[in-house]
Amino acid sequence: MLLSEQDQFLSYNGEVLVFQLSEPKHAEEADDKTMNLCVRRMAFNRDTMLFVQKSSGVFSMHASHSKIEMICCSCTTDSRTGIILPCILMKKKKWNNVKYFVLLLHSSNQFEQSFYFKLDYELKEDIRLFAGPSVLWRHANKLFYISSNTCVVQSAPIQLSSVVWTGEIVGEGTAVLGIRTACLPETEDADGFSISDRALWGSEFFGYAIQTQKMLTGTCFMPHAYSRVVSSVFICKSERWKKQLRISLVAITHKNQLIWFQNGVPKGVCELPYDKPCSVKPAVTSRNDLLFVVSFASGNSCVVQRRDSLQVASKWLKVKCILVDDFVSSGSEQLLLLFKDDSNTDVLSTFKITDLGEVNYASDINYKHDIPAAEGLQENGLLTVRALETRLQAGWTSVRELQQHLGLQKRVILESCRALIDLVEGRTHILPNAKEEGLVSLWDDIENPPHCLSKETSLASEVPEHFTEELWQRVVDDSLVVGVKLTESFYLSLSDVSLSLVMDQDLSSISPIIKCQSKIIKLNKAFSALAVSSSQIEPPPKKIKLDLHCKNDLRKEFPKRSSSIHLDGAKTLTAVTSLSPLLAFHRVCCVVLLHARKQSHQNDSLQQSEKITVLCGKIFLSLEDISNGRYSVKMLRDNSYCTGSMEDILAVLAVSVRFSFQIVSSDFTLTAVSSWLLGEMECTPFKECQDNVFCHKAGNVHGTIFNWTLKNPFEGVLTIFCRNLTILFQCLHSLTGVLPPSCSVKLLRSGRKAVLTEQLALALEKEMLTLKNSLFLKETKAENSLTWGNESGKKINNSPLASLLDTEEGVQQFRKKLQNEREESVRSMNQSMNGALYQKTALKIAEAQLSSDMIVWRLS
Repeated sequence: MLLSEQDQFLSYNGEVLVFQLSEPKHAEEADDKTMNLCVRRMAFNRDTMLFVQKSSGVFSMHASHSKIEMICCSCTTDSRTGIILPCILMKKKKWNNVKYFVLLLHSSNQFEQSFYFKLDYELKEDIRLFAGPSVLWRHANKLFYISSNTCVVQSAPIQLSSVVWTGEIVGEGTAVLGIRTACLPETEDADGFSISDRALWGSEFFGYAIQTQKMLTGTCFMPHAYSRVVSSVFICKSERWKKQLRISLVAITHKNQLIWFQNGVPKGVCELPYDKPCSVKPAVTSRNDLLFVVSFASGNSCVVQRRDSLQVASKWLKVKCILVDDFVSSGSEQLLLLFKDDSNTDVLSTFKITDLGEVNYASDINYKHDIPAAEGLQENGLLTVRALETRLQAGWTSVRELQQHLGLQKRVILESCRALIDLVEGRTHILPNAKEEGLVSLWDDIENPPHCLSKETSLASEVPEHFTEELWQRVVDDSLVVGVKLTESFYLSLSDVSLSLVMDQDLSSISPIIKCQSKIIKLNKAFSALAVSSSQIEPPPKKIKLDLHCKNDLRKEFPKRSSSIHLDGAKTLTAVTSLSPLLAFHRVCCVVLLHARKQSHQNDSLQQSEKITVLCGKIFLSLEDISNGRYSVKMLRDNSYCTGSMEDILAVLAVSVRFSFQIVSSDFTLTAVSSWLLGEMECTPFKECQDNVFCHKAGNVHGTIFNWTLKNPFEGVLTIFCRNLTILFQCLHSLTGVLPPSCSVKLLRSGRKAVLTEQLALALEKEMLTLKNSLFLKETKAENSLTWGNESGKKINNSPLASLLDTEEGVQQFRKKLQNEREESVRSMNQSMNGALYQKTALKIAEAQLSSDMIVWRLS
């Protein structure tokens, strides 16, 4: 399509938008004349090195006896959505009536008329588009603006001679920077100024915040002396520091200079190569270089680079337009130069894309427009080439060493996985030769295996042959849930339980370990409550990892104490992992491993726990089974009940996140919650646990599980098991619509108060017994035994005190007995203990104290 002088170019999300006004061919009569505003989205193709059209759009306007023009275009923020959209200001003139309207272009190439306004004059000076969208202009040395929110033309109470910048300033909103006639200080006599003072204060720089209608001090931008020469400004950074506005900006002047200002102080200056600079805008390249693109009235352009100083990096002649965006999708900005070419009038036919570094694309043009960079930059580039080559060689060496290290790490991980599988399945694992692997032993080689290996073997032999009741798997959305139901006797002897999945295939390229999250799902014996626990949440100061459920230890240690929190369904463990990576293998077999601490009692009443890893079984998964819905969760309605099996319920809970809310109403009963669950949310109770209801409502909330428990008619706890926070917010938004206005909804920490109180009592009791046992613990080994008491072979006659004091021999015997008791007391205060025993005892005490601390934290 041919271009004209009225066409506008705009960069948006790496694309070039070409706006063109055209008249349809069939519009021959003036009474039925229409004008089309066409937009073409052009994207750069790096293979063909050309711009190709992706899509287009048209906006038709009646133009009988009217003249329609494009005034300007820019990317502005739509205040309704906060999205940045292309914005075009159009003018429609019919005789002496002038109408302006603002169009927004959406991603679907549909134009939307945001607003319009009428004036009795034409806009000619300092026309700007900014957020809203809004339009700002200067007329008769006054500032006017209109936004889509008000659709009313407003004027600012200021007089100004020019507008040099419009944009956002931190803490002030949209602001306008301009130049006006200097306001002389009231304390000074105007006639007392010298000629130089008048020249200096003839004009001043100022800022004006549109939303707050507040004047900003001009000296925080630049000294007033520069106001007479500045033609355009771009603010690079604005921030608040101790309630003071700090500004970094770049300005171009009528003296053909580019000046860098920081907090109102000039920091650098660069002479520009051409006359009459008219605009400046920044660009950040892939090397994090800050470039300033300067356009001149003659059609020439140049780029100023800011490093140690400001220098002209490159310059071009006969440039129609310069756009800044990421046109080649490299993650940084480049410059797109559109050149004037009378011989070729096609869209984007003569162009160049560059970032003055690695990126350099150009159409088939004569490079006479390209003028080399400044000699200073060329000299600096030659000086840095050698240093860059040296750094490149050092970097390549580091990369090779890192690759070798990663390869070695990968071999160690794979060998460890093979050893773990062999250990679980009872096979003898043969380690590779260290010399073949290129490894050097850090210790002396020992032919006999360490005694700890036999200890692991003996410990594994204590695991019963049949310890699993059921192994199952389910597919929920994009998650695979694997469940293991343990026997009651075996589960009660475990703590710190978790599952892991290992691919039982010979995979040399990837690790066979599957990332998964273990959970213990608990269903109350009476099915009155549900709880899902993942890894135990610890208070921030605590870092020691304890058992997931310390109540198992407490129940074993105090079997006579009755507890209302005994959970019948606490034998099921689940592992949740992402399903998508497994489907890449089409068919996969996974080994399910159980990791736990098996606990036993010793004579000193302290529990000893050892880590065990046992094989639970294998699961098989194929894309065909998943497509046929073999492992899908089936939750159907059947006579006002949900027919999901216990495995289906556990699978949904495993992939859900649990939130509990306390709902309190001081004025009304909470019957609305039950009605909301059964009515609006379309919930039905499970046959297996009727206090928990399943949501059948269509949409995102489908599959959410609720549990509503009333403490009294005015207070209850609502537990929500949902897949993500979006669903939670949707449920809460729907719930608040039916609750009375006086209701308060409070998020509770995990766990019910009654259950946590019971756990705290048991934990404190265990902590006291652990401290008591540790204080009176005796070590029987000879070297480090506690040695106090009477000497062997010497017995003291415990006769009455009066009879001992009657004779001299009795007094000596009493003195000796008193001396022995004193020595025994001293020895008891200086006990010694074996180091390993002390470490074990200290760990037991820390675990007991940390357990009670965590419960207290959850109660708070």
